[in-house]
Amino acid sequence: MAPTQATSPTPLLSVAGFRKFTPAQYHKLIDHGVILEGEPIELLEGYLVEKSMRNPPHEMSLRRLTARFPRQMPAGWFLQIQGAIATGDSEPEPDGVVLRGNETTCDGRLPTGGDIAIVLEVSDSSLAFDRSDKGRIYARVGIPVYWIINIPERQIEVYTNPNSTAIPPAYTTRTDYGIADAVPIVLDGIIVGTIPVADLIP
Repeated sequence: MAPTQATSPTPLLSVAGFRKFTPAQYHKLIDHGVILEGEPIELLEGYLVEKSMRNPPHEMSLRRLTARFPRQMPAGWFLQIQGAIATGDSEPEPDGVVLRGNETTCDGRLPTGGDIAIVLEVSDSSLAFDRSDKGRIYARVGIPVYWIINIPERQIEVYTNPNSTAIPPAYTTRTDYGIADAVPIVLDGIIVGTIPVADLIP
C-alpha cells in the first residue's frame, strides 16, 4: 500500500463555553460518584465526552481484535483492550493498545505515550471523530502508530510519523489497507508480523 500525506483535521472538541476538567478533577468526580465507574465517559483534552454506543459490527470486530491480535505479539509486548491511557489532559479509552512489557508493567498507573507502540480504534459511527480528535490526541504524545479499523469502508487506516508540534498535532502519513491486504505490525520500528484485514473486520 502506498502511503499518503495525512491532512491536519479540524478539532471537533474546541467548542466555546464548555467547562474543562483536569485529570485530578476528573478522578474526583469518579471518587465522589458524580461519574459512575464504568460509565461511558472519556476525558478528552479536558472535556467530558460520552463514548459512542457499540453496535453489533463494532462488537464483532472487537472480539476478533481481542482473540486474534495477541497471537502476533512477541515476548515483551502486551495487548490491553478498552483500558484508559494517560496523555496529559486526556484519558482516552481506546479499543486496544500495544504496551511494552506485560500485564503487570503498568500496575498502579495508567500507560503513557512512552509505553505504547500502537493504539487501535474500532470505528463505525465514530469514524470522523477517531480520525480527527482521537488522532490529534494520540499524535500529541508521540504514539508512533495509530490504527483505525474502519468498518464502514472495510479497511484499516494506519497513521504514522506523528508531528507533536504541528498546530494541531497530527500524523503526517496515512496508509490504507483494503479487505484483501495484510497490515504489518510495527513495534519499535521493526515489523514483527502481519495480520489480514479480513481477520479484524466482520
